[in-house]
This record gives sequence, structure tokens and C-alpha cells, in this order.
Amino acid sequence: MIPVAAAATSRRTLALDVKGVWRYFQRLDGTPPFTALENIDLDVESGKFVAIIGGSGCGKSTLLRIMAGLVPPSRGVVLHEGKPVRGPHFSRGFVFQADAVFPWLTVRRNIEFGLQCRGIPAGKRRATAETWARTVGLADFIDAYPKELSGGMRKRVDLARVYANDPDVLLMDEPFGALDAQTKERMQVELLELWDRSRKTVLFVTHDVDEAVFLADEIVVMASRPGRIAERITVPLARPRDERSRVSEGFEQTRRRLRGLLEQLAPPAPPTSSPSHP
Repeated sequence: MIPVAAAATSRRTLALDVKGVWRYFQRLDGTPPFTALENIDLDVESGKFVAIIGGSGCGKSTLLRIMAGLVPPSRGVVLHEGKPVRGPHFSRGFVFQADAVFPWLTVRRNIEFGLQCRGIPAGKRRATAETWARTVGLADFIDAYPKELSGGMRKRVDLARVYANDPDVLLMDEPFGALDAQTKERMQVELLELWDRSRKTVLFVTHDVDEAVFLADEIVVMASRPGRIAERITVPLARPRDERSRVSEGFEQTRRRLRGLLEQLAPPAPPTSSPSHP
């Protein structure tokens, strides 16, 4: 008979499984390679919203790009639903921090872009674009160009274009980092509404502790020099979430825990030289 704990584990479906991943970068001056990531093991359950957080230079964006197939690992492997990731694929959608909308295309054509690359018929592309433009609140702007849109609206185009491809996994690299505080919080709520409807697996890189706690089921905390996983924290907030979640006791407790952990993991400041005396 299989123990209850083992049976529960066997029923977990993994969307992504990172096994022993290292990443080196060659230095131009000929010195030994820089180790950006060291022996990363990370399994991500299907349908979960996982945030990755850590200080600058800890390798969180590099890890995300490896999972997307945009950067190869130096050692180790990433499995997507049990199959090795060999390169980019529409089943793993990627949202960058900077606007990735094409300025020469309308909202409609931007949303259709990935579908067109995949050879989806024009009629289906058009219907899908209209559905997603309506879903993200851009139905009245579907024939507008990006220069006519605000930063938040352009980010909605990014989200619509990724969702239109119906990926299994969404990989998001600080997508709201360039937005003002008010727009950023609004986009967080809208992203959660999309996620509640689709329950797609999301990996979300951020340096913002509050953002990670508000959005995620689980937070992966990374240390640096070299980049490695220091801790995984389960977020004790019920779903669905709204603005009231930001002032809950569970939110504040998790926020304090994360801030304390990040302070412990921060590299020491370089020593300051004492002024010389005659």
C-alpha cells in the first residue's frame, strides 16, 4: 500500500521541473567564467502562481530565461511537462519588463502576431484578438496604435498577446516594474483576475516584496554570488484576493518574513576606507 503522503505527491502534476541547473558566463578579460546560477532545483506544480524574488544580480531573470528556452543552461536540464526544454515555444509565453508591443501594428495585429506566426487562419485570429482585447479592457482601442496608449494599456496588450497563444506556462520578468505605483497595483489586480479564470501556471520575477506576496501561492527566494535558491515560502492568503488582502495579517507577516530573509541574504557592503592622517 502506498503511504498517504506518497500518494498525494504522486498525483502532483509538474508544469516545469528544473534539475541541477548551472549557468556560467564567459568574461571578456579571459578570467574564469562567472557563475550566475549554481545547482538550481525547482519544481513548479501546474496551475500555481510562483514568484521569484531576490536582490539584483541573483540570477532570477537568467533562470526565467532558461525556463523559457531563451538561454541554454551550462549544466542541468529544464523539463516542461516531462520533456526537455530545447528552445522557445508558444506553450511557454514570456512577458518582458519593457514594452514588447510592436509600434507599427495596431492592438488587434499585436494580439494576432503569435497566432499568425503559427499559421492560425485569419478568421480565428481575428475572433481571438477581439476576445482578448475585450477581456483586458481594450475593445474600444483594438484598432489603435501603441503610441496612442498609456503604459498600463500597452502592458495589457502584452498580456493579451501572450494569453491569445494559450500557453501552458506564463513566464513574467518584472512586467510591471516600469509602471507608476497606482497603475502597477491596478495591473496586479487585473493579472490575478486573468489567472483566476485560466489557472495557468505562472512564474513571476519581481524585486518587489509586496507584489510577490499579493500575487503568489509560493515565493522562491534567491541568494546571490552565485545565484541559488535560499528558501521557498508558502503565502497564507486565501483566494480570490483583492485590495483588502494587502492589509491582512497574513500579508504583513509574510512581508516581514521576506524582508528579514532578504536582509540576511544581502551581500555585505564594501568596507569604507578611513581617511589618512599626516
